Amino acid sequence: MACEVHYELTGPPGALVVVLPCSLGTDMSMWDPQLARLRRSMRVLRYDMRGHGASPVPDGPYSIADLGADLLSLLDRLEIERAALCGVSIGGMTSIWTAARAPDRVHRLVVCCSSAYLDPGGAYRERARAVRDHGIERIADTALGRWFTQGYRDTHPDVIRRMRDVLVAIAPEGYAGCCEAIADMDLRGELGAVRAPTLVISGRDDPATPPEHGRLIADGIPGADFEVVSDAAHLANIQQPEVVGELIERHLRSAAE
Repeated sequence: MACEVHYELTGPPGALVVVLPCSLGTDMSMWDPQLARLRRSMRVLRYDMRGHGASPVPDGPYSIADLGADLLSLLDRLEIERAALCGVSIGGMTSIWTAARAPDRVHRLVVCCSSAYLDPGGAYRERARAVRDHGIERIADTALGRWFTQGYRDTHPDVIRRMRDVLVAIAPEGYAGCCEAIADMDLRGELGAVRAPTLVISGRDDPATPPEHGRLIADGIPGADFEVVSDAAHLANIQQPEVVGELIERHLRSAAE
């Protein structure tokens, strides 16, 4: 059953809608660096995925199909027939699933720092158990080490504190449920069904979803473009806000025009 997620819709009425699913362990605020840029010419729909931020926390495990159903339900609730999708990490996985399974609803697609297949060794199941048993504090510093390079963490302590606060405020069950969605995910067979013009972005220094994961996605989606952003780890849109924002806007602007 789809979950009625918490959302925010801003920008000029009647403009192209771009939906911004967030990453594992964050909320819609992760898109603050791109918000002003995008809503100048687009209608921006941000939301907290299930188990995160102000959205409900159903009992896990979840699946990528569950998260995709949440996104489609949100579009239906707001009477949005067609939108562009731009997701980071698990938000990118959700966007791929939605674009493959509901191609008539997706105008353009951006997949950032994500993967089509990630957990053959069971690391995400182990993380889900750790969070349920000990809370998110147990994994918070390790997560931040994946999100940002050491150099960025050293020079942006205010951003690191803010993102850590967001992470530890996530409900453990919601975080664990999404870890299990990643553990069970295999979207490799879905890539060829994506028809929306697609841009795939990878952070060159991303230890969670290295550039080869982005390359696999881009190679599997017909006609997809692929960009690697230097000096960026997993949350590339925060570490390199101008570079990533320009790539996203340029890809979506052609749709708006």
